[in-house]
Amino acid sequence: MRIKNDVYVYAEGGGSGAHSADLQAEFRQAFAEFLSKTDLGTTRRPRVVPCGGREQAFDSFRTAIAQGQNALLLVDSETPINPLHQPPAPALWKPWAHLQAQATWIAPVGANDDDCHLMVQCMENWFLADKTSVQTFFGQGFNAAALPASSVETVPKTTVYSALQTATQTCKTKTTYGKGAHSFKLLRAISPDKVEAASPWAKRFLDELRRRKP
Repeated sequence: MRIKNDVYVYAEGGGSGAHSADLQAEFRQAFAEFLSKTDLGTTRRPRVVPCGGREQAFDSFRTAIAQGQNALLLVDSETPINPLHQPPAPALWKPWAHLQAQATWIAPVGANDDDCHLMVQCMENWFLADKTSVQTFFGQGFNAAALPASSVETVPKTTVYSALQTATQTCKTKTTYGKGAHSFKLLRAISPDKVEAASPWAKRFLDELRRRKP
């Protein structure tokens, strides 16, 4: 039985290794600021738990579900979503089926599709939803034309990374895009409203947080 308490989001991100604690703290703070700009408000917001790698996020989520926590999993989809796993009605989307096909993951006992959420195809795709804020963040020398113009969820993960690096390689006051150096600062900067409007999977995630807010 689920414990009726605050919502915990076990999220991929923050890396591993010598500086992982600092990166995970930065991720947690950045996500808190991102969520504070939504209608979830500033009180009793979901508790985002950065877990480092994707497998670690899944393991932490499984433990949380086994303990009865009110928990969600948030990981990169890594690849496009098969249309069979994304029928027209969002209520029928099947993120666990995607993760089983993509990573051989099986939904833990007690978990359902409402507990599983995907950044399609990775968190950097969200940045493409608010190019103005990305350009403002990087400042002089930023090449906005290097960013893909297509629908944000259709852009492959490798393309997003390379486009961000190309767009920032001549910036005057910041270095070329690097995940550890810039991703969480950009998460703070972008507009959740623009992300939600551009990314149906991001909207599904935020809608579920709204539904579960204490």
